[in-house]
Amino acid sequence: MFLATIGYNLEVVRNIIQQETGIVPDQVLKLRGGDINHVFYCQSKNNQWVIKLNIANKYPEMFKKECKGLQLLSQSNFIVPKTKAVGRFEKYDYLIIEYISPGEGLNWELFGENLAHLHLLSNLQFGLDYDNYIGTLVQKNTLENNWFDFYSNHRLIQLCSLARDEQLLTLKDCKEIENVCGILKEIIPSCNPSLLHGDLWSGNVLSSENRSPVLIDPAVYYGHPEMDWAMLCLFGSFPDSSFMKYQEINPLEKGFEKRKEIHQLYPLLVHLNLFGKGYYNSVMNIVRKYN
Repeated sequence: MFLATIGYNLEVVRNIIQQETGIVPDQVLKLRGGDINHVFYCQSKNNQWVIKLNIANKYPEMFKKECKGLQLLSQSNFIVPKTKAVGRFEKYDYLIIEYISPGEGLNWELFGENLAHLHLLSNLQFGLDYDNYIGTLVQKNTLENNWFDFYSNHRLIQLCSLARDEQLLTLKDCKEIENVCGILKEIIPSCNPSLLHGDLWSGNVLSSENRSPVLIDPAVYYGHPEMDWAMLCLFGSFPDSSFMKYQEINPLEKGFEKRKEIHQLYPLLVHLNLFGKGYYNSVMNIVRKYN
């Protein structure tokens, strides 16, 4: 693992900030969290930044894709960090974004309202005109005209094949997942493509000083609005008032609570591929309900 082997060099961070801004930061601190990249907080007298570092080309164009994702999310009412620079310095790729001062607690009703408006941002097709990342996995976003083909081909079957190659799923398991793909139209209501955060768990929702929600680390594409909620239900929690506020503006069809696990299959397959067999039962327990 990158974080365990190469360490980090605060002088490199200072040099990058100076190169991009003309300012030498007075303070550089390593931030906790982040199992993919090194993340640092940098401060000068009148400026604050966050910088992400990784070995050059370890994850090709990851930071450029993240920058594009942040730009898409900035069309919404959410607070989204502005990108200051993306580039390469010596053996490192880097991304510099603005630092947003944190607050205590989160206005969850405003989160629900903002998510509703984010999901009203639409597109002619499902997917995106470029691939990006979810975690360290390349996320394929090949455009499709309907959600069922997109979710089957570029979410479930693609990650099923990847897991099969790594011997995390059997051929029989993959056949059962394909069976689920064949009945998606019977389970999931059709919808227009919605702009999604794409990796919406509690760790990617921060609070600003005035408790407004801040979104980071996107894996954007145009998809079914239930995807963001399903993932947040799986890897986070929120008060009922947040979902109720969303429903006032951009209501999901009845039955979301019963069918959300179908949309949780994708993040669970992501975790199976990233972290191994510990997620096997979570995936297959859902799959076997529909076989």
